[in-house]
Amino acid sequence: MLRYILSFFGGIFSLLTMGALMGALTLGAVFHMYGRDLPTYETLSQYTPKMISRIYSNEGRIIDEFAQERRLFTPAEEIPDLVKQAFISAEDKNFYTHAGYDPRGIAAAIYEAFQSRGETLRGASTITQQVMKNFLLDGSTTLERKIKEIILATRIEGAMSKEKILELYLTEIDLGVRSFGVTAAALSYFNKPLSALSPAEAAFLAVHPKAPYSYHPVKNRDAAIVRRNFILREMFQNGYLTNDEYQTALADPLRTVQNGDFPSFRASLPPRDYFTDEIRRQLSQNFGQEEFFSGGLAIRATVDPELQVSAAHSLQRALEEYDRNTTIWRGTGETIAEDALATEEGWRTALAAVDVARDIDLDGKWHVAVILDVAENQLRIGIEDLIETEAEPFVIPREDIKWIKGDFFENYTPGDVVHVRRMTENGTFVRWTLRQVPEVQGGFMAMDVNTGRVIAMQGGFSYQHSVFNRATQAQRQPGSSFKPFVYAAALDSGYSPATIVVDAPIEINTPQGVWRPTNASKQYYGPTPLRTGIERSRNLMTIRLAQEIGIDTVGRYAEKFGVYENMNRVLAASLGSDETTLFKMVAAYAMFANGGERVEPTLVDRVQDRFGNTVYRHDQRTCVDCADRALAAGYAPRITSNRDRVMNEITAYQLTSMMRGVVERGTASSSVNLPVPIAGKTGTTNDAKDVWFIGFSSNIVAGCYIGYDTPRSLGSGASGGGFCGPVFNRFMSDAIDKYGAGSFKVPADCQFINIDRFSGARLPDGASGDNVIGECFRPGEEPLFGIMFDGGFAMSADLPLFDDVPRSGRNVTTSTGQTATVGPKASFGTLSSGGLY
Repeated sequence: MLRYILSFFGGIFSLLTMGALMGALTLGAVFHMYGRDLPTYETLSQYTPKMISRIYSNEGRIIDEFAQERRLFTPAEEIPDLVKQAFISAEDKNFYTHAGYDPRGIAAAIYEAFQSRGETLRGASTITQQVMKNFLLDGSTTLERKIKEIILATRIEGAMSKEKILELYLTEIDLGVRSFGVTAAALSYFNKPLSALSPAEAAFLAVHPKAPYSYHPVKNRDAAIVRRNFILREMFQNGYLTNDEYQTALADPLRTVQNGDFPSFRASLPPRDYFTDEIRRQLSQNFGQEEFFSGGLAIRATVDPELQVSAAHSLQRALEEYDRNTTIWRGTGETIAEDALATEEGWRTALAAVDVARDIDLDGKWHVAVILDVAENQLRIGIEDLIETEAEPFVIPREDIKWIKGDFFENYTPGDVVHVRRMTENGTFVRWTLRQVPEVQGGFMAMDVNTGRVIAMQGGFSYQHSVFNRATQAQRQPGSSFKPFVYAAALDSGYSPATIVVDAPIEINTPQGVWRPTNASKQYYGPTPLRTGIERSRNLMTIRLAQEIGIDTVGRYAEKFGVYENMNRVLAASLGSDETTLFKMVAAYAMFANGGERVEPTLVDRVQDRFGNTVYRHDQRTCVDCADRALAAGYAPRITSNRDRVMNEITAYQLTSMMRGVVERGTASSSVNLPVPIAGKTGTTNDAKDVWFIGFSSNIVAGCYIGYDTPRSLGSGASGGGFCGPVFNRFMSDAIDKYGAGSFKVPADCQFINIDRFSGARLPDGASGDNVIGECFRPGEEPLFGIMFDGGFAMSADLPLFDDVPRSGRNVTTSTGQTATVGPKASFGTLSSGGLY
């Protein structure tokens, strides 16, 4: 009997043993089969998550950020224990003790599923498994994926520390409000760094891994608080919180940015503008769009925030002044449906959805408003972000639209969306005043002449109104602002500022017919020195000069300076008929200012990758003595430059001196008036479709152009000096206050000779008077007097050369005792900036 009993139990044992063995073999086979083609966990060691690229000012302040996924990396050792404990309590309380998966958790999940007959299904994934799923597997919920997840989790636990696994998890995970990782989420929800989070706030972040967009602090507030409190209880039970800390955290009312309890981190950044968007455009080309938007780059911009505001306001003021002189009201072109005007809640909701510029602060913030009622003597308005007060009633009086053609009824209807700003006097409110974004546009840019660092750039009236950057993207005719490149080619070809060139009519046969260019004044001035030609922007002299030295030579100079890639070899191009950008023109003028050395403009000083390695640095100069601790007192370290020379330094100085004349007594004299030496050139194209002024001090070059996006005339009185000169003057006043300026550097080899600037005649060394100017000549170069250049043009019989030329020339005695015919003193009151004719 005993033998049968033992035999029975032996059979049972053998069956169980064989069953267990077969089960183990089967399980092993399953894990072997699924483990063969799994992705390697070694790729995690090279993990590079998509991260925010940030742009910093030269003072180190964040001024903009770009991202595909809003994520910031924080190494595990810098993540506070409180944050780690909140996520461990919420997701995997045995994280520090299991081997990658949690058998008890899996068993409990299976038990609940059987007990509820499949109605209650909860995950049993550990943090390690979630890392495997997020990084190396798809997001499916199949048994096959779960097996692969466990296999990889086991493998990575043996190859990577728990802290590193937690770092990957807390960096990658989606935590709602388009924020990834705990660092970015802390800023998005609380505008706080991780180190400043309270237990309640840390627990709220840990609410989101299971369902990132199901626990919004406003839309799903009650559910979010219930889930947060559950995690706080888990933290307390796990020993991470004391009872007092637990009770305090439970009482927290869930204060967040979304509730309006904290200011938004994005609100602390300045509005995106033309400068940072141009950095995006350029670096996306250089590094690739994927790297820029997800590479976690730290970009140090060259912008000077104070002067960027000055540049914006200087250009905006000129555009608004021109617009108001047109006396035409256009408004925003946006309206709100009349039924939305019945209630304050209705019009405020509708107004918030209107897409109009909200980034303008010229003479105060421009608010978006809606017209609620139109009466004979006033408009009643509602302002988007303000509540009406008795001291500042929301009305526009009739006197505010004196500059507009027509009355209130002719120009406005209820529902019209408009811009308004406060008008004040000595800080006291006067009234609300209507504003509109001008139709005319323009660009402005300023940069350091020695380093190429762009310190300010404005690409239009408002970035939010139009993101098209007219400083870098608009291809426009530079008009007479191109003439200095013609004169530079001539000076390098042996001409001098005192060389006489004939200013007389020209006719040129072209395929389109006879071209008869004229000066802007419609007058001719006979033989005239080069200096006067550029100061008074004489078109005919410029064309003769281009013909004399060869338009191909002019083209090579323009291309060498980067103004054009391939200039048309036609004489009209000498007057600026080809198209270029303000960005290129300002960079080219910088080479005049710095003595003729090539300078590459840049909006970025340095770019660092996510690990802090410098991947781009603009300034390639080297400091010879910076490491020398024994440098003698009174000696500064030497900085060596590897810049190429693009023109002779004497030529650069001669041209700079001649362009000082443009500012002091030429076409910019009425609009540019600064306390330091300034050189520059105006430009006005045919029919005044574009007007320019580009000028420079000893250290800063700045340029402006104004015109309609679809070119059309700005009016008969428009000129570069009149429109862009004041823009330059306002900006440079602020720039000089901040950076100073000095005299232009005189080349050591300059040989100065006194010249009569009206006639070009040589004067004695002791000569004085308004007509005397000391011109710089090259060593050993004796200026030639009595020789006139006419470019080789043959005069047509019906185009008089001198007989009908106003104020005919006169004979003078040259320094060699010979006589020469020179031009008369020009009639300064009748000349303008020249251009295309």
